[in-house]
Amino acid sequence: MKRLPGILLLGCLLFCLSTAPARAAGEPEITAPAAVLMEAGTGQVLYERGAGEERPPASTTKIMTAILALELGRLDTPITVSANAAATEGASIYLQKGEILTLGDLVKGALLESGNDATVAIAEGLAGSEAGFAFLMNRKAWLLGARHTHFNNPNGLPDPGHYTTAYDLALIARYALGNPAFRRLVATVEDQIPGPAGVRYLYNTNRLLGSYPGADGVKTGTTAAAGQCLVASATRGGRQLIAVVLGSADRYGDTRNLLDYGFKDFYYEGVKAGEPVGQVYVANGETAGVRVAPAADAGFTVPLAQAGLLEKRLLLPRVVKAPIRKGQEVGRVQFLFQGREVASAALAATADVPAVPWWSRLWQVFAARL
Repeated sequence: MKRLPGILLLGCLLFCLSTAPARAAGEPEITAPAAVLMEAGTGQVLYERGAGEERPPASTTKIMTAILALELGRLDTPITVSANAAATEGASIYLQKGEILTLGDLVKGALLESGNDATVAIAEGLAGSEAGFAFLMNRKAWLLGARHTHFNNPNGLPDPGHYTTAYDLALIARYALGNPAFRRLVATVEDQIPGPAGVRYLYNTNRLLGSYPGADGVKTGTTAAAGQCLVASATRGGRQLIAVVLGSADRYGDTRNLLDYGFKDFYYEGVKAGEPVGQVYVANGETAGVRVAPAADAGFTVPLAQAGLLEKRLLLPRVVKAPIRKGQEVGRVQFLFQGREVASAALAATADVPAVPWWSRLWQVFAARL
């Protein structure tokens, strides 16, 4: 009997090892059964575990609620809080029936303080009801390619028909981060909005902000059914990563490990839309050349050890003939990995280049012969 505790301990250890998710060498150590790490700029997935598994998202739902509010409404629109909104259970900014706040203040309350009552007020104010707003949420999710997502409410309160995946949440967050107002709000640590006592103080529930270098979003979520959830983003050196963990036992530890993995173990080569990358000669133009820039972001990420196998090429003609219009496609930028194209974007002229009139060209030829 004296050996029984040791046997039990060994049995528990073997059981834990047999049920823990397998981790390949070099991959981040995380507790979440569902996770994804994505390049925000390109959508390239760098890591995934159970990324397509449909799970309850808790308050990460509010990412979709906020982006719809920002796109469909005016931030200065006044919204009157209903009794239904004021009585919403769970996390709250303590709205009162009959209170009037702007849509912008309600979005702050939803994203920073994770107020469920704020999301219901938004839904009723923009669509008349939670059900009507959920229809808009689902339509938007489908358009974004989040095909394993279904919303029944604007806040993520438990509902059997309310689910998403780690991958779909990364898609939704990537889209939302393209909105400057959303990007600014999810990076805000604290703010304030009007309240019955004069002011409501809002504190962002995302503890990565201010504690992880480069952290700039996005949204936490917690319910008994969903567990600890977090959609996070961080930017370093102009490169932004999105990490999603669902059902985690340590969402901040998991997310730090994922982001560290993405920043330290991978190499990214890319171009940004509108930023000049070269120049092409213009024949018969008022200027001898025109700068070219990508029409869209493009790039590719590879493991750090394989960085030498990634190549960027500018495919430009030796000369183009005037007139040239700003935005006119004149070439392409191409990314090759192990000799195979993995990404590309059109290169467009950054300015107009009018043609020199024929009589002016004739005079130039005549003058050159004198």
